Amino acid sequence: MQPDLEIVEVRSDESFTAWAHGYPYHTVRWHFHPEYEIQLIVETRGVYFVGGHFEPGNLVLMGPDLPHNWISDVPAGQSVERRGIVIQFPAELVENMGAAFPEFERIAPLLAESGSGLLFSAETAIAAKPIMESLLEARGLRRVILLLSLLELLVDSSDRQRLASPAFKPDPKAFMSHAINNVLAHIAANLGDDLREPMLAELVGQSPSAFSRSFRKHTGQSFVRYVNRLRISRACELLTNSEKPVLDVCMDVGFNNVSNFNRQFLLHKRMPPTKFRNFHCMQAKASRAASSA
Repeated sequence: MQPDLEIVEVRSDESFTAWAHGYPYHTVRWHFHPEYEIQLIVETRGVYFVGGHFEPGNLVLMGPDLPHNWISDVPAGQSVERRGIVIQFPAELVENMGAAFPEFERIAPLLAESGSGLLFSAETAIAAKPIMESLLEARGLRRVILLLSLLELLVDSSDRQRLASPAFKPDPKAFMSHAINNVLAHIAANLGDDLREPMLAELVGQSPSAFSRSFRKHTGQSFVRYVNRLRISRACELLTNSEKPVLDVCMDVGFNNVSNFNRQFLLHKRMPPTKFRNFHCMQAKASRAASSA
């Protein structure tokens, strides 16, 4: 079974993502992405691939394009608010830092090993947890300092173990041969355009009904819900990082009328776009005031 492509959304004013999610969650499936990923499990036990049983306190670093999944042992109908904390950063970030700072070369062996997946000790995970918790709320340069602290901690850890065979080599070109992965890449690249399910079904040579079933199977969501989630995420970035009017933001991310945009925004963020913008503006001012105090 080919893994699904996960589209990692990185804000234009940031170089990596730091977030947390519960269980069940739409990314919980056999998937891959070109970014490095550090994940700390904070709740639930279960089985993970690449390999074995996981429990709270497991800290894992995975290299680009390494297929993975965590399946929690949670009874049907029940949910967990926060299962894990996830840090994702593109390979270009560490490559550029290595080119700019010779000291950064020390991290190269760690990143090379991460292609097989690395599990760290409980002691390292305990030390990493407050850093990763802080990253969820940090802004500006503080985020970079915390990421470097986390990477330094992982580099200094001598008790890491590989999860996959060193001989295992991910093949992202083969993964992308799967029709749905091409569709997901197309959606991400053309989010502001008119994206219709029949049109994309035709793009990959499937009937609308077969495409709909395949899309839901591989993403865990309907086509409309998946696209709307990405569009609202992109809208949040524009609302916090630009002064564009709400109507312009609505059109830029692919909604064709502001009423539907407001309705979807309220559904996903539990507040209207204008309130979201004002809230984050106040947060930014408070953060600047605290930094200058």
